[in-house]
Amino acid sequence: MTDGIEEVFGRAGCEGALCVQSLADGTTFCLRADEPVVPASVVKVQIALEVESWFADGRLDPRERVALRAADRTPGPVGVSLFEDDAVLSWRDMVVMALTVSDNHTTDALLRRVGVDAVNATAARLGLTRTVLVSDLRTMLDSIGQDIGCTGWNDSVTWAAGASADALARADEQLLASRALDPLQGTRTTPRDMANLLRLIWTDQAGPAAACERVRTVMAKQLTRHRIASGFRLPVRVAVKSGSLVGVVRNEIGVISHPDGRRYAAAVFTRSPPGSDDVAISSAIGAATALAVAALREDGG
Repeated sequence: MTDGIEEVFGRAGCEGALCVQSLADGTTFCLRADEPVVPASVVKVQIALEVESWFADGRLDPRERVALRAADRTPGPVGVSLFEDDAVLSWRDMVVMALTVSDNHTTDALLRRVGVDAVNATAARLGLTRTVLVSDLRTMLDSIGQDIGCTGWNDSVTWAAGASADALARADEQLLASRALDPLQGTRTTPRDMANLLRLIWTDQAGPAAACERVRTVMAKQLTRHRIASGFRLPVRVAVKSGSLVGVVRNEIGVISHPDGRRYAAAVFTRSPPGSDDVAISSAIGAATALAVAALREDGG
């Protein structure tokens, strides 16, 4: 079966790693599950869990309204990151933006409030020993721009708009060696750690029960459904969080719930050269997850 999943990733033009775990008995289906990977926006689940835990134990008022200044925007392709004017949102609505449309700016606002150290301390407490958050998203994006020779992310976007094909090809080579895309230097995790995180959230062991339930509920509302969800059909239900970075990293983690009550935590991570087929790789994430879940179900997991 692992050969079959390798073939799915290979046909899509990417390398893949995954861990799929039965929530009933803990049996797993793994492919390079302990190798370090770049999580990209998958880290937003950890940040949301931390924030929701602060709501649940009274350290932070979820209804407090916060001004988000346009001048301080964290770059991103969706959500508040695209706003041209100042906005005001509550902390709990920022969690919704971070998990449903993967908004970068609200994620950074939440992370500044609770702190990188708090997110890492929770990961350590939960036994996610190979999961480390190095910085906020804005710092990570700026490091990519710097590693291809620009002053930061926004400068790199401006430069790329007028660069020659040869210059862009050289930048792609530098991009692949950037700190943010190196799981030994930047923010990192493993498929097994993320599958375990989901198991703990879905069994109310990751934090206060109210926090876990809130993360589960909002993950079920993620807008895009073209990765893990593409491998399943109703009445199977899927709650997920995706992550992508500069056309190289495409990931998704989530829980698949079958009508017979059996549930499976899945963490799938891919890496490919710049310019690879996004549709094919996203479909491969769904197909690989479906194969792994089918294998576990056949074995009674």
